[in-house]
Amino acid sequence: MAIPTSRTQEKGEIRISPEKCNGCGLCVSVCKDFSFQIVDQKVALTENPIFGCVGCGHCMAICPTGAIQIFGRELSPDDLFELPKKETVVGYDQLLNLLKRRRSMREFKDDPVEKTLIDKIINAAATAPMGIPPSDVNILILDTPEKVRQFSKDFCNYLENIKWLVSKWFLALMRPFLSKANNDLFKRFVKPLFDIYIGNMKKGIDIVTYDAPLAMYFYGSPYCDPADPLIAATYAMIAGESLGLGTCMLGGIHPMIQSGKAAKKFRERHGIKFASREGLFVIFGYPKVNYSKGIHRTFASIYTPN
Repeated sequence: MAIPTSRTQEKGEIRISPEKCNGCGLCVSVCKDFSFQIVDQKVALTENPIFGCVGCGHCMAICPTGAIQIFGRELSPDDLFELPKKETVVGYDQLLNLLKRRRSMREFKDDPVEKTLIDKIINAAATAPMGIPPSDVNILILDTPEKVRQFSKDFCNYLENIKWLVSKWFLALMRPFLSKANNDLFKRFVKPLFDIYIGNMKKGIDIVTYDAPLAMYFYGSPYCDPADPLIAATYAMIAGESLGLGTCMLGGIHPMIQSGKAAKKFRERHGIKFASREGLFVIFGYPKVNYSKGIHRTFASIYTPN
């Protein structure tokens, strides 16, 4: 039995070279599928793993002698690389300073974001952890201001056609089926958002994607852990910040393009392969304004039980 994803339905193939094995047992300790055991001071496969190899690669990455190789689930020994030295990694203070300097940027210069930077952002985002490998995160990349603006126009036209979703009669009809929080959200956020997006676009003002020179939409497949696109998008945002770009996460687009025939047609027009439980747009560009102050943020609650 294998855990399915949109990219593979089979379990990984584990190959062991007994002559290379020194019996250290590291693979046994890191494999949470319990695929390995030590027999006569050599690693061997167990008869009853939980799911079968998911292709996380932990065993192959930790083996000091190269005795284990994994094939399948989009993984092979060619995917191994030497970890960067600890002295090349930023410390906590540097990371915290980068995060503190980040502001949600919606004002961009006209300068394009170079392909080399886009590639770096994707490479960084690809390191994000995932629920089950191989990653089921997909990315739509709008890499010019023209593509970004056209997407925003098309999105506003789409909203115009489904505006009945926020009409008074429909919201009244749905009130018994919505929680208080969802009802408040529709009345105080979603409905005004329709009007703001559409009304401003008619005036030639894009406040959907703010005429950013680069936008990336991270979304999953039906098999995807719902957190995976959000984590990958966060990694991309932080990578963009490290490259001197302004960034902003946009949450207003994704929920609107998930359900119904019109949403499906919209996704197909823009090469979006799946409806996704969670997804997130991130816009990038060279900042047009500079901030000198930050804002302290807090969580709703932090609780540590006794």
